[in-house]
Amino acid sequence: MGKLALAAKITHVPSMYLSELDGPRKGTRQDAIDGHREIGRRCRALGVDTLVVFDTHWLVNASYHVNCAPHFEGRYTSNELPHFISNMAYACDGNPALGQLLAQYCNDWGVETLAHDATTLAPEYGTLVPLRYMNEDLHFKVVSVSALCMAHYLNDSARLGWAMRRAIEEQYDGTVAFLASGSLSHRFAQNGLAPEYAHRIWSPFLETLDRRVLQMWQAGDQWADFCAMLPEYAAKGHGEGFMHDTAMLLGALGWSGYDGRAEIVTPYFGASGTGQLNAVFPVTPQSGAQIPAAQASAAIGYQAASRL
Repeated sequence: MGKLALAAKITHVPSMYLSELDGPRKGTRQDAIDGHREIGRRCRALGVDTLVVFDTHWLVNASYHVNCAPHFEGRYTSNELPHFISNMAYACDGNPALGQLLAQYCNDWGVETLAHDATTLAPEYGTLVPLRYMNEDLHFKVVSVSALCMAHYLNDSARLGWAMRRAIEEQYDGTVAFLASGSLSHRFAQNGLAPEYAHRIWSPFLETLDRRVLQMWQAGDQWADFCAMLPEYAAKGHGEGFMHDTAMLLGALGWSGYDGRAEIVTPYFGASGTGQLNAVFPVTPQSGAQIPAAQASAAIGYQAASRL
């Protein structure tokens, strides 16, 4: 019935907001902002009505959660970086019916998920920063999904992504985009060194690792290898949100059976030591998708708590 029309891995660095403001950082993240606007333009051209954001700033300790309130509006200040994002206004409509449907299918696929439509819970900045540039005219509805998962397995996140795609294609009357909102390597610069690393990656190892991953994504024929290495990449590469957003996105695309080539919309860049980009992944038919089993295994499963 419905359609997953666009899938992307996107940055949400708070310096994008600083880039709007007068001061020394003004204009320094225009390429990332332009990338968001281009993804928003593509979503409009494809007839997307709702953006589903896998948000690596929404921390949860049990179950997966979907924020699908009817409307979001307010002012946001980051508790992590209040000197970067302070009193940022936001507004958008939610999609309660879609959120409930997504949660239902996830549960049917053995991934415990709760949808919250009657809630005062506000989105985190992993959702709000992209919306600021992709949804300036409030064209899209939004659903936010928890992706900073503290006691979860990556293969369950992959199953969640696949279940959400099935929900859209089998039961939703509309068109959706999935946005994995999180970085590649996410090792912040040590305290006191942030200005020095404003446009750099923390270490040559992490930058080399990230760039090799991007080569694999663009090649389009190494997804089985990447999915196999994702747990270790998430750990050794300091993946943001333990890279659950990436597992969700790839699950939706077919996991190790995916055959698309990533398109880099905003080239890889450093931000406070972390590795960032905007990339679009073609949504290809996946009738034979190779989705991980519900029970975690030593080869595929990864428990976030074991990272440290």
